[in-house]
Amino acid sequence: MDDTEETSDPRMWKKAGWIARVIKNENDEGWAVSMTRVQDSEPALVSPWTMGRDKVNPKPLDSAGFATLLKGANDVLRRHEATLRARLHRSITCVGEVGQRVRADLDIQQDEEDPHAILSVVDERTGEVVRQGRVSAAAKLSEASVQRFIRTGDA
Repeated sequence: MDDTEETSDPRMWKKAGWIARVIKNENDEGWAVSMTRVQDSEPALVSPWTMGRDKVNPKPLDSAGFATLLKGANDVLRRHEATLRARLHRSITCVGEVGQRVRADLDIQQDEEDPHAILSVVDERTGEVVRQGRVSAAAKLSEASVQRFIRTGDA
């Protein structure tokens, strides 16, 4: 099936780079719907789905239902991305060597073969980089470690 092809079947919609599928809920006797981005192997969202009027089959997917599911799936992805960013980036503000306020940013690089982080110290008043360098991915960001990094290059 072509990635740009749209489908609007009662149990499967493919639109805007997403596929919504109504599936049998394995945890109980009801139905669920999964929302998967076309290029992904796993769904971003799996949610309970309403039974139809006959109380046996699922309610058919429609435009409004798809739009709601699309919004929910995009919200889930945004929260996952924000969590990942928070896990890989840390920042503190502290006092530099000559009493100036500096911001230290620790950005962990996702590299299985060579785990490391980049520590950047910026003078908040001028915006100039005081020091930047590669440090251990396990480096702890504290005022003492930032001051040591400014003096020696070691975090």
